[in-house]
Amino acid sequence: MRLLFVLLFCLAWLGVCWLGMMAVHELGHIAAAIASGGSVTKVVLSPVAISRTDVSPNPYPALVVWLGPIFGALFPLLIWSVIPRSWVWPKGLLQFFAGFCLIANGAYLGIGSLEQVGDCKEILRTGSPVWTMWLFGLLAIPSGFWLWHQLGSPVELMKEDSPINSKAAWWAATALALIAGTAWLVSPV
Repeated sequence: MRLLFVLLFCLAWLGVCWLGMMAVHELGHIAAAIASGGSVTKVVLSPVAISRTDVSPNPYPALVVWLGPIFGALFPLLIWSVIPRSWVWPKGLLQFFAGFCLIANGAYLGIGSLEQVGDCKEILRTGSPVWTMWLFGLLAIPSGFWLWHQLGSPVELMKEDSPINSKAAWWAATALALIAGTAWLVSPV
């Protein structure tokens, strides 16, 4: 039974991290657009679509496109770094989330640049050389894995003294359902 709760918790938390990563990434685009005098016309944050932010007019497209992955990678890291060490459980969850955001944003630019998907195509269109995306990926991805490595072995989640129990599993599943449901209701696809 413990394995079931650990699996439920891990899958739900991965879902929360995915949706949270997309939200923080898009928040970076939104902040850059507003700060640069642009106008956000549409934000897609759906559990069934890849997120995106449409800006028109967009006076500084390079700033807007770069701030999504930069903010998306660094803001969770900043939040994690200010959580007191004595808050072990929230600190660990946020450390995993920060690592997830670093890996996801780094892979998006580093690997996505090869196919010029999403932001990568726009980054190239605004004049940034492809090597800048590779460098971003080379810095972000290992940093995310380093954060995860500091959490210890995933095998430790199965130990009896692990904080993952039925309550934690249902908490994570409920959080995922609420976040996904809210995103589904408020975000056009």
